[in-house]
Amino acid sequence: MTRKITKHIPTIAIVGRPNTGKSTLFNRLARKRIAIMDDLPGVTRDRLYAEIDHNGMTYHLIDTAGWIPEAQGELYENLRAQLEIAVIEADVIIFLLDGKEGLNPADKMILEQLRRMKKPVFYAVNKIDNERQEKFAYEFYELGAEKIFPISALHGRGVAEMMDAIVDAVPGAKADEEDQEETPIPRIAVIGRPNVGKSSLINRLLGEERLLVTSEPGTTRDTVDTELEHLGKKYIFIDTAGVRRKSRIDQKLERISSLRAIHTIERADIVLLMLDPAEGPTDQDSKLAGIVLRRGKACIVLINKWDLVPKPDVSLEEIKKAVTTVLWHISFSPVLPISAKTGFGINKLFPTIDDVFIQYQRKVSTSELNRALGTAMKQTQLPHHHGQPLRIYYATQTKTCPPTFLFFANYPEIIKEPFRRFLQARLSRELQFFGTPLVLQFRARKKK
Repeated sequence: MTRKITKHIPTIAIVGRPNTGKSTLFNRLARKRIAIMDDLPGVTRDRLYAEIDHNGMTYHLIDTAGWIPEAQGELYENLRAQLEIAVIEADVIIFLLDGKEGLNPADKMILEQLRRMKKPVFYAVNKIDNERQEKFAYEFYELGAEKIFPISALHGRGVAEMMDAIVDAVPGAKADEEDQEETPIPRIAVIGRPNVGKSSLINRLLGEERLLVTSEPGTTRDTVDTELEHLGKKYIFIDTAGVRRKSRIDQKLERISSLRAIHTIERADIVLLMLDPAEGPTDQDSKLAGIVLRRGKACIVLINKWDLVPKPDVSLEEIKKAVTTVLWHISFSPVLPISAKTGFGINKLFPTIDDVFIQYQRKVSTSELNRALGTAMKQTQLPHHHGQPLRIYYATQTKTCPPTFLFFANYPEIIKEPFRRFLQARLSRELQFFGTPLVLQFRARKKK
């Protein structure tokens, strides 16, 4: 069974109306740009998680979607449910208010909901950028707060004072050197086109509705890190916004989300590329595969919605052949049929991730590498330079994650892409690598 990792670390949830600066404050406390910031209300749709530290105290931090109490419809009902779950998870709540806009009737409606939760609430009035503007925070005492914290999430003004008060009220977990991870935890990015089932997969693994799932394509706009434990091993999954073709990205926000998804690939060790079998691998999937290869990431291809594939009209072998043809960049990747909806094939996912992560970190001895190189060189016609054949004298591994090999040759400048691909494929087969690309580098051997 998969379960969420539980640690004795208090959780802080940031709540408030849309566009009060919750994501800005989240990024400020997390010390990096995790949440997307835009002046369009409702940008943050999923709960974003980060681990933060203040004066040696560790907390989990949750950014939430803007709370619109009177809003209706399926999406807003889901957003309200997401927010309520975040508040239930929290030990401390930061109620973020807009100092420039002033007290809003919706603020009072949100406060009524928070009081029912009976959690410590810290009232922070945002967008107070200097001392002269602090007068704008006074009207928020009408909410019945004993203490109002005028802050500027953008510039950091007053944020440390607020966090000091939180630490005094609910101390965080102290950093313990003995609790540090000795075994590397694989970071796994889940990518694919919109509505292919990325969030459904992580919700299936979690056993809870942490990520927002509706029938509306493109629901996930931020990247979301989720820590899991399965059979005693830890994993970090990164859900991403669906990546569309640039010609179909009309809004600035969609473009930012797509770029963020690409950036997520860079943060990952292993990429799960999810495909829809009804459409098969598309040109856009091929472009994503190219990014995975160029970034040097391990990869597993997931054929989702396998429960909807008509059998025996369509076979797994046919789909694998199509994947290999269209996604030739990542022909090293295992292909798994799954159903995030029913759970089919999920039992094979974690063993495959474990195996691929081992390959991604694998170190090959110099003697083993050169034996494989000798076998490969005998199986192809070598390029020539002014009548002289290419000679590769020896090779050595210089890095892992991904495995990177340095080859010393007489004429490295004549090595073109077809020969490089051949050597990658042959070495991968001879050394029995799978799930990870091999990076090949060539250098001229110095003449004695």
